[in-house]
Amino acid sequence: MSKKVKVIVPIPMDAAGVENRASQLPPDLIRPGYEVVFEAVKWGAALGDGYHDALLMDWTVFQAGVKAEEEGFDAVCIDTVSDSGLYALRSRLAIPVFGPGQAAFHTACMLGHKFSIITMWDEWFHLYTKTIKEYQLGPRLASMRSIRTRPDLEELLEGKEEVVFEKLKAESMKAIEEDGADVIVLGSTTMHQSAAYLAETLPVPVINPGVICYKLCEVFLELGLAPSKTAFATPEVMKDDEILRGLP
Repeated sequence: MSKKVKVIVPIPMDAAGVENRASQLPPDLIRPGYEVVFEAVKWGAALGDGYHDALLMDWTVFQAGVKAEEEGFDAVCIDTVSDSGLYALRSRLAIPVFGPGQAAFHTACMLGHKFSIITMWDEWFHLYTKTIKEYQLGPRLASMRSIRTRPDLEELLEGKEEVVFEKLKAESMKAIEEDGADVIVLGSTTMHQSAAYLAETLPVPVINPGVICYKLCEVFLELGLAPSKTAFATPEVMKDDEILRGLP
């Protein structure tokens, strides 16, 4: 039986921007019988650069996913390492919901003793601080480092490879040599274009969070695993209409 997976992009953007995000999952990475649909939120955050945008991402990702089960999807993946809306969607839905932050960080823990998060700019550190605390992975985090480069969430790294890739490599080497990291995690699914280069040039494993998230989704679906409803209880009173209207 075929499976349909919804991937929610946490920033509103046009079709070309969504296609750039979807390119992190080339056809050869998607198993036969799976349909993957990338969909951007209809409104909300711009850059994720602070608590204001973090709240908007939580809310709009939740809005975009709340009807996923009724729409015929078998699972939801969230296209941001902030894991925005993750636990709320797990509570509302019976189908599996995955976040690339949780998937990437825990995978890193299986591959080494300590990992570092390498990201585009310091303004995203607050997102990792929140999830690392929530997942109780503080002792496994070697460091968070950035290349202090404002991200382009639609065009991604296209045309910037020569400069950005070297910056990412340099910060990753500092994380390895100075901070004790033995695994590197990319801090955003928007950085996926750098994953192959870094994997080839760094002496430690490199985690591409969007790919890890999606492949774990396939595994969970094939094993018939879904989040515990003891942990993520279904609300007694649904508020879907109000949520989708965005009104009290």
